[in-house]
Amino acid sequence: MADMQSSKSVDPAPGAAPGKPVVLVDASSYLYRAYHAMPPLTNSQGQPTGAIYGVVNMVRKLLTDYDPQYVVMVFDAKGKTFRDDLYAQYKAHRPRMPDDLSVQIPALYAIIHAMGLPLLAVEGVEADDVIGTLACQAAALGMPTLICTGDKDLAQLVTEQITLVNSMTNSVLDPNGVIEKFGIPAERIIDYLALVGDSVDNVPGVPKVGPTTAVKWLKQYDSLDNIIARAGEITGKVGENLRAALPQLPVSRALLTIKCDVPLAVSPLQLQRQPPNEAALRELFKQLEFKSWLAQLNAKTAKPAAAPVSERAALPAPKERNAAAYQTILIPLQLEAWLSSLEQSELICFDLSTTNLDYMTAEIVGIAITAASTADAELLGASAAYIPLAHDYEGAPGQLDRAVVLERLRGLLENPHLPKLGHDLKFAMHVLANHGIRLAGAAFDTMLESYVLDSTATRHDLDSLATKYLDGRAYSFEEIAGKGVRQLCCNQIAIEQASPCAAEQAALIRQLHQALWPQINAVASLKTLFQAMEMPLASVLERIERNGVRVDAAMLHRQSGELAARMQEIEQLAHEAAGQAFNLGSPLQIQQILYDKLGLPVLQKTP
Repeated sequence: MADMQSSKSVDPAPGAAPGKPVVLVDASSYLYRAYHAMPPLTNSQGQPTGAIYGVVNMVRKLLTDYDPQYVVMVFDAKGKTFRDDLYAQYKAHRPRMPDDLSVQIPALYAIIHAMGLPLLAVEGVEADDVIGTLACQAAALGMPTLICTGDKDLAQLVTEQITLVNSMTNSVLDPNGVIEKFGIPAERIIDYLALVGDSVDNVPGVPKVGPTTAVKWLKQYDSLDNIIARAGEITGKVGENLRAALPQLPVSRALLTIKCDVPLAVSPLQLQRQPPNEAALRELFKQLEFKSWLAQLNAKTAKPAAAPVSERAALPAPKERNAAAYQTILIPLQLEAWLSSLEQSELICFDLSTTNLDYMTAEIVGIAITAASTADAELLGASAAYIPLAHDYEGAPGQLDRAVVLERLRGLLENPHLPKLGHDLKFAMHVLANHGIRLAGAAFDTMLESYVLDSTATRHDLDSLATKYLDGRAYSFEEIAGKGVRQLCCNQIAIEQASPCAAEQAALIRQLHQALWPQINAVASLKTLFQAMEMPLASVLERIERNGVRVDAAMLHRQSGELAARMQEIEQLAHEAAGQAFNLGSPLQIQQILYDKLGLPVLQKTP
């Protein structure tokens, strides 16, 4: 990357917040990721909204995580770029943008502007080139830079001051990370890409040369130029392919090189985040029917009402938590987005809030949900979500109908091919059965995982396990419900307190599973114990507890007589061996017989 400036120690630009990076968002990659991953959501007028919802959720989380002072959303502009002039077949196989995606872009742009975020789309170049230019300019100003993208091509920009983060997978690429992932340093990424090609953008590489061969050659010859110069040394079919591709390689390298000197109308210091235009956001959210975001805006600007005098006022304030990491589902649009994501997940994690702990009478108050990994959940703007269904305290907000939601969830919960994860799934089986749902596909239970790993531990509750294995702790129920006779039931707890508590429980269950299962999986005997006995036994016990056990009283009576007779026979044999009668239930008499009379050696005395 000849036109990228080298990383140097430079004093930060005046006015820049110390330690806060410039955040450059590859917004086009966000857009397509959201479009393909989200369900085809629309508002009541039939206007497509899924991609907008996904992108804005990702941006909201990004702002929460980094709180940047300088940030920009960079989109690809319409029309051809200089790369089309270099190679007529560049991206030629890509279909045009789908109509139901293109119609969402104006509203998305409007929301980004209303959020106070700068937006760039520069004609003649791609978003990557704009990002590369801004990254180099920021580095020259001594400003640390964070590029949010899932595009591997941008790894060529990484330096000590420029870092990539994939917010879908929470993976970070610094210089060492690039070497760990690709096997070569960032300055060799362009050469690597030229050799392997890029099928997504229709950039040819060397036929039959994949990542392994490309890395091998670059380690041996140091650079693409040296590989080209010494192409005659490489034997076999792959050497023939290399020599045949020599005329194309400089073109491929040029196509894959990010341009870092694009003339821009703004500099990194002009990318300051502005206060949001709440009136504009309110109108946009209303039009698109993003009701939860609209409610959050209204709640933010509403005058606080006087708190009613009630038991709830005496509750302790819950400990500080990042509530923005969790989402409260209050409208069908949110529910469908989450369920669509869960249907594609490798593992569904859930946890129930109930009216009480008597599994035969407990009813569902709410359901916390999350996916197997954070990637899909992050797309929806949260690491977990809570669906309140039956909070019935005075002044409780409207909630989704419990019967409707449970019926919608039935297909997921009763599908044996969708593995489920929970904590004490036997209890969940009971409570779901109270609502006519038979849980299937119970695959992992963190309470049982903890027991299999350490059966002598006295506590296997979620809070104790989070402290033991995750170096943290879960919300305790008493923090939001109070203690003793004044303790509230789940349905009496304010949703704004219950939601982050419940959602965090689901997120912690997932984290615990990620910490415990690899330890079990690594020991064949533990894995067999867990999969062949403990998990199947949970559903067996649930059925026994729920339905009872049929007892053959006559057979038990016969067996009791047989055992009593046999015990008498054994007792008589013991008396004969000792030469006298004694009480087999008396440790003192047994001691006298074995050690005093029979003279057995005393090997060890215990307390």
